[in-house]
Amino acid sequence: MSSSKLLFFGILAVLMVTPLCAQNQTVAERLGYPADSKLLILHADDLGVAHSEDVASFAALDKKAVSSASIMVPCPWLTEVADYAKAHPEADLGLHLTLTSEWKTYRWGPVESKDKVPSLLGPDGTLWLDSPSVAAHVEPQEAEREIRAQIDRAIALGIRPTHLDGHMAAVFSTPKLFARYVKVAHDYHLPFMAVKSLGGNLSELTDKDIVFDSVIIAGPEISSEHWKDFYQEAIENMKPGLTEIIVHLGHDDAELEAVMVDHPAYGAAWRQRDYDIITSAGFQKGLQDHHIIVIRWRDLQKLVN
Repeated sequence: MSSSKLLFFGILAVLMVTPLCAQNQTVAERLGYPADSKLLILHADDLGVAHSEDVASFAALDKKAVSSASIMVPCPWLTEVADYAKAHPEADLGLHLTLTSEWKTYRWGPVESKDKVPSLLGPDGTLWLDSPSVAAHVEPQEAEREIRAQIDRAIALGIRPTHLDGHMAAVFSTPKLFARYVKVAHDYHLPFMAVKSLGGNLSELTDKDIVFDSVIIAGPEISSEHWKDFYQEAIENMKPGLTEIIVHLGHDDAELEAVMVDHPAYGAAWRQRDYDIITSAGFQKGLQDHHIIVIRWRDLQKLVN
């Protein structure tokens, strides 16, 4: 065989093997860490829902107590978050795509014109209260229309989102909604939350997309006296791979108590507990003691573009 043919087949072999190698690499390896690293995104949800939420989340970001956060675009305090984003261009801020409005007396509607997304509206003309209602009523094409409107609204305000995820997991509630969520993320070239155990059809994903090994979030079954234990055990038991710990930060003040009235789960006291734990020196030391590498969505963004 001639040398030119040998060169051709050698190049062809490299081109064929390289994608296979990339597919077999862990996310840690793709980011330059050892394959068995424990990677963690410490993530604050729900920016924009209230001033108290924003103030606590901004403080946690500034202290590097969390590594990322995500924004609820339909909520009233969005412009405060946009101002922060412009003043802190290095901040890791994604969009918490919002198809629900869960509070009793504090309600919001879609960003898109209501006549274009009627299936997103509950009986009171605002977004549905919960994800099962979204699954039962929302038309996928209207959900996609609203998701795009939320992204475009954020960008118009000067926010440059680092990723997409979903409020109350509504975008994961049916395979068709998940497919639209993935489609939009691909169109905007953004990484997005996908978890092996959370649902959705992972066959929608490409080789570049990233799937989290686990997501940790305090649930209503965790009593306040066991709050610290829950997070301590989460750190101690963390396995190699890619994990996200989701927290909800706020101050237990009059504003947040009014917003979250009659809703102890994820309410004002809950958010104060999350803030106190996450910003504590003991929690941060625990991450170091268990050799956990805290990363950001910006790191993952480099892998999908």
